[in-house]
Amino acid sequence: MFEEVLLSTNVIDTKNSGKGIKVTLEDKDKNRSEKIFDKVLIAVGRKPNSKNIGLENTKVEIDEKGFIKVDNQLRTSEKNIFAIGDVAGEPMLAHKASHEGRTAVEVIAGHKSVFEPKAIPAVVFTDPEIAWCGLTEKEAKLQNKNITVAKFPWAASGRAMTIGNTDGLTKLIIDPATERILGVGIAGPGAGDLIAEGVLAIEMGANATDLKLTIHPHPTLSETVMEAAEVFFGQSTHIYRPKKLN
Repeated sequence: MFEEVLLSTNVIDTKNSGKGIKVTLEDKDKNRSEKIFDKVLIAVGRKPNSKNIGLENTKVEIDEKGFIKVDNQLRTSEKNIFAIGDVAGEPMLAHKASHEGRTAVEVIAGHKSVFEPKAIPAVVFTDPEIAWCGLTEKEAKLQNKNITVAKFPWAASGRAMTIGNTDGLTKLIIDPATERILGVGIAGPGAGDLIAEGVLAIEMGANATDLKLTIHPHPTLSETVMEAAEVFFGQSTHIYRPKKLN
């Protein structure tokens, strides 16, 4: 579990103090503080390894970030060269690369195939796990989309109570006009497994009623997806959340 999450905070300096690693932090108001840690993990991100592999001798095009440009069949500007995975652009996820590879092979074999996913799941394998797919609240705001957010806290989940993890949450991003599921976010044990239902819902064009009427086994964590949909209608069985009136 996290002891503390510091947002809008920069690391100014790190020093070995003898008792651990002394880290100087600066918040958004320029206030500085020091903390001692046993270990420090530095994650600076990744970049595509598209240089020094001979692409300059082909018609393959590379964008300003170093990613190889491909179409929805994973074909580059050189018609007999295909690119998949991290080098072909975000998100840099293994399961995305696997599906791209399948598409590329099918195209090379002469089949009609394109890579056009509506949602690609992402999982942070922490404790608890965090998973999401489709549109996020932040993305919806940037796109000026009108959305309704339906949340079901795991404190109201019988299964979460039995495993002693009631601080999870299941969240649905819904188009209030069509009730279409636009995005799903889950935090809690097994979130990486549960998010697959959200991906399927988005890919199949499911709406909140579809999720609400899909009978889930009880008691399970998968029920939280159904109950989040019920929250949207103000009908959740295990938590009182009346529907907001416009």
